[in-house]
Amino acid sequence: MVSLCLLVVFPFLMAYAAVSDILTMTIPNRIGLALIAAFAVLAPASGLGWLEIASHVGAGTLVLAVGFVIYLLGAMGAGDVKLAAATTLWLGIGAVPDYLVVTALFGGLMALGLVLMRGYPLPGFAATWPFALRLHDQRVGIPYGVALAASALVTCPSAPLWRLVLAG
Repeated sequence: MVSLCLLVVFPFLMAYAAVSDILTMTIPNRIGLALIAAFAVLAPASGLGWLEIASHVGAGTLVLAVGFVIYLLGAMGAGDVKLAAATTLWLGIGAVPDYLVVTALFGGLMALGLVLMRGYPLPGFAATWPFALRLHDQRVGIPYGVALAASALVTCPSAPLWRLVLAG
């Protein structure tokens, strides 16, 4: 049952964050809170030891602290920082380098795609979609939550919690 919850909850919340960021350029706080609450329940239930849980909490706290500085510099949105920290809670400190590298790659590809897309007129059928207009607007940033969520799904199988659950 724990495995099923883990395999459903985390991917669902990542997809929810990505879709929300695409549609509204925001990541609701409830996603981060749900990630934290689900981790608090599922990590001990899956057999992750207390020291490992503490390590995961430390990783999430570290990413939150560094992300807060990046947010203060204006380089990242608050929702992105909170999503990255809550995601790192699930992945643990060992998966952070992979998570950050894959996020940077996905984010770079997404940024390149948006720059290229914004160089062309928006197709007529999409001109009535508010999210498409927003994504096409050069003054609007990049929905980085998409890269964060996608990289979380790519890197999670190598994280301790996931290896524990997938092996069992």
